[in-house]
Amino acid sequence: MSMNRFENKVVIVTGAGSGIGAATAQRFHAEGAAVVLTGRTKEKLAATARDMAAARHLLHVSDVSVPADAERLVADTVARFGRLDVLVNNAGIGGLGAFLDIPAEQGDRIMAVNLGGVVNTIRAALPHLIAHRGSIVNVSSVSGLGGDWGLSFYNASKGAVSNLTRSLALEFGGKGVRVNAVAPSITFTDMNKSFFTEHPEILRRFTDRIPLGRGAQPEDVAAVIAFLASPDAGFVNGVNLPVDGGLSASNGQAAFL
Repeated sequence: MSMNRFENKVVIVTGAGSGIGAATAQRFHAEGAAVVLTGRTKEKLAATARDMAAARHLLHVSDVSVPADAERLVADTVARFGRLDVLVNNAGIGGLGAFLDIPAEQGDRIMAVNLGGVVNTIRAALPHLIAHRGSIVNVSSVSGLGGDWGLSFYNASKGAVSNLTRSLALEFGGKGVRVNAVAPSITFTDMNKSFFTEHPEILRRFTDRIPLGRGAQPEDVAAVIAFLASPDAGFVNGVNLPVDGGLSASNGQAAFL
């Protein structure tokens, strides 16, 4: 990586212990940023940060669905590095199952992490982002742009993130804070690789719908997150950008050819 778009910038990445979050933290660090990696498991965060410069990273164990944890995360970031320039809200959980079969507690947890965690970190970070004309990138999903079978609570949580992104872009753009989101399709992470290995037919159905013929790697999504946070996207605000290999270009009808 030869770019240094984030030199002297400070970035928080939630859910940085694996998958998209890990790739994103590594991308920002490679581009010169000081990176705060947060998640619930210190060992996973340490593995992500293994090759990072000691002076340019901080491991922070927290659960952003808890408001006090989100406030502590931001406070500790500013105490360590003196500022905050970029917030990447990546922490999230899934929840496959029929709507009536998902226990209320599980549905509540999905909403608490996927939406509540975003709200909590943004509330805590905004004063610092306004001060430095910073940027927020939320990790939504194509599941936040339309419905899926068997993902009702996940759809609800990511749909809320997508529309929250638009609303906050309107409210804080005039204060110098850009708010955007990425909307990935199937992305191969540690959490889902075993599922698709065990269910190759489901994987085939996914990839058949994607014009590029494959799912994403976490690095594919991380590159777009870094773009949205960078000066290269300085006039991009309020966008939910699909990172889906062309999936959302379709109107859903069967192929004629």
